[in-house]
Amino acid sequence: MQNELPKGVDRMKILVLQHVDVEHPGIFRDFFKADGLGWDTVELDAGDPLPDVSAYDLMVVMGGPQDVWQEDRYPWLVAEKAAIRKFVVDLGRPYLGICLGHQLLAAAVGGEVAPGKTPEVGISTVKQTQAGHDDPIFRGIADPVDVLQWHGAEVVRLPDDVHVLASSDACAVQAFRYRDSAYGFQFHVEITEQTVSDWAAIPVYAQALDAALGQGAAGRLKSEVAAKLPAFNRTAKTIYDNFKGVLRQAGLVHAQK
Repeated sequence: MQNELPKGVDRMKILVLQHVDVEHPGIFRDFFKADGLGWDTVELDAGDPLPDVSAYDLMVVMGGPQDVWQEDRYPWLVAEKAAIRKFVVDLGRPYLGICLGHQLLAAAVGGEVAPGKTPEVGISTVKQTQAGHDDPIFRGIADPVDVLQWHGAEVVRLPDDVHVLASSDACAVQAFRYRDSAYGFQFHVEITEQTVSDWAAIPVYAQALDAALGQGAAGRLKSEVAAKLPAFNRTAKTIYDNFKGVLRQAGLVHAQK
């Protein structure tokens, strides 16, 4: 576990769960730092133990090459899902999950995740549902909007009390909200200029990339993402600012002077 700011800094306590070191909060780290927020990182694939989640105000769970059902191969998934359930169901606290983190939230609240019929890898378009139009998290976000995808599994079932906020032609659940402040995003909003290169170095990701887009796809995708990166980062900042509004409602952050 690592702490990004000195212990003495007065701040909201953020817990980040990671499943591979290159899938981190990305540009959200810049947003956290700009707001004077620190975070504790737990690298589950490296054997880091889970802390007492009740000590934290916000949980951020990132992507990874694992699948939510691979508990035999990755036994720590059992404890992680239990920790997520405790945090969002029992404690009712805010959560932001991306890709695998989105799928883990779905599993933790009683949904189901399965292999997708059509893996999504590369730049694609997602559309908001009516619930998405009504949700504060998408305020100011273009509809439809281009995003980066890199997943082979998807959420296939959610409880009735969960609101699906966005979808794509290949994946019905691209974003959802549980209760008032737990959000999952299947697509990647956190990307930086290093993202494609870092992820393409992971064998299972490289295989998925080549299978979806053909041999040598990493270079092409890197160029495509670079061209759209300013727009991607604006989307990320808008979602971050909207999420801060959700946190403000929960009394975790205050309006800036």
